[in-house]
Amino acid sequence: METTKTMIERYGDHAANERTYLAWVRTGVAVMAFGFLVEKFDIFLIYIGKALHKKTGEHHGLHTAEILGMGLVALGIFMMVGASVGFVRTRRAIMAEGTAQSPGSPAPYVAMVLALVLMGITLLIYLSQVSGRP
Repeated sequence: METTKTMIERYGDHAANERTYLAWVRTGVAVMAFGFLVEKFDIFLIYIGKALHKKTGEHHGLHTAEILGMGLVALGIFMMVGASVGFVRTRRAIMAEGTAQSPGSPAPYVAMVLALVLMGITLLIYLSQVSGRP
């Protein structure tokens, strides 16, 4: 009795594509969780301030922590959607053997990093105002 082994063509390429995809999904989930934490941090500061009978900077016009938190959650969602599109595109390129494919534009990655940097700077400014330091 002879058994035939089925091997996935270009398995290494498919496995690398999947690992990259899952890394982006994990990163997106982490960014979303951090956004949730940032948004809820403002509530934590308000309760701590009330418990210590101190003024907390809970009204700085726009609620910076809420905006940053929602922005990070939205960025996490964008990362996961972008990762899914990239995964499918790369899978199709792997399946279409022998055709040269462009790796695509780095613009979405640069935009995500810039958004994270801007949100980080805004968070630093917000935290310096909340803690009372200039």
